[in-house]
Amino acid sequence: MTARQRKVHTQLGQAALHIFAANDRMNQILIEHLDPAAWRAKPPGKVRTIAAIFTHMHNVRCKWVRLTAPHLKIPRQINRARCSPQEARAGLAESAARCAEMLAEALGGSGGSIDNFLRDNWASPWPVGPEMLYYMLAHEAHHRGQICMLAHQIGFPLPTKVASGIWNWEKLWKECGSPHGPGYDS
Repeated sequence: MTARQRKVHTQLGQAALHIFAANDRMNQILIEHLDPAAWRAKPPGKVRTIAAIFTHMHNVRCKWVRLTAPHLKIPRQINRARCSPQEARAGLAESAARCAEMLAEALGGSGGSIDNFLRDNWASPWPVGPEMLYYMLAHEAHHRGQICMLAHQIGFPLPTKVASGIWNWEKLWKECGSPHGPGYDS
């Protein structure tokens, strides 16, 4: 790896910490502002409840860490049938911290022990790189979209300020400890 490639990887690793923290903050905002009655409300058709979607997100993160970085502390999985919003928030915060550690090590160019990203036992491993981060973000964004849509469909739409607030990256980054916003800390 050239010095330039190492510098780019180090910058990506640092940015990945902020990016994944902002990603998790979006999840936390949704849970904070979701009507408690929506948490276990049965949506139309054969789809997961909002509680089941949030627990799925946490449990998949746990799997990513377990398969990709087993040397890190693997968060406890959450039972979707019994999970409360508070338990989901705590679990997501913990799994976000482990994912951020994993991303920093994998993308930081420090010669860490992570060489491949393993999404699942059935999937081929990928060499670590930006695709790893993008896949993780796409997975969570997909489920956030489901949650917003389901909340609306079952009669508990999120306030416009909340639904649009998850797109205010400057504010999210500052809430996550990055005072200057995207692009300035990497």
